[in-house]
Amino acid sequence: MSEHRANLTWKRGEKGFAYKEYPRDHRWDFPSNGQFLNASAAPKYMGSEDCVDPEEAYVAALASCHMLTFLAVSSMSGYVVDSYTDVAVGKLAPNENKKMVITQITMNPVVQFSGDKIPDDAQIEQLHQKAHQECFLANSVNTEITWH
Repeated sequence: MSEHRANLTWKRGEKGFAYKEYPRDHRWDFPSNGQFLNASAAPKYMGSEDCVDPEEAYVAALASCHMLTFLAVSSMSGYVVDSYTDVAVGKLAPNENKKMVITQITMNPVVQFSGDKIPDDAQIEQLHQKAHQECFLANSVNTEITWH
């Protein structure tokens, strides 16, 4: 078992607090390593374009967890991964209760292998399946997660 912390800081400043007035910008601090990230609502919801929004962070976190698990599964299977890139896309849409949720994340990983043991397409699919089954975050959410 482990704990993972993030500290959030938001201040209204001089602006009013009517819905279209108050600022959405805030900061995420990660006390375990001193890193921070400037965050905001998505621009569509009156946030700043130059900040990360929670929906983007959610997609990135799930894609990152999948990649890290894929690397671990590949290594334990005797494969050597040289590079892994992904363009992950999350879809925000109403669910069956008409609440807006990230209904689906589609990952588009491109993986380069080297060495004596190179997986074929079916083996790569098995590695992704295993990574998905073992990914901590994928096991924590209802979002449909797929890859191509």
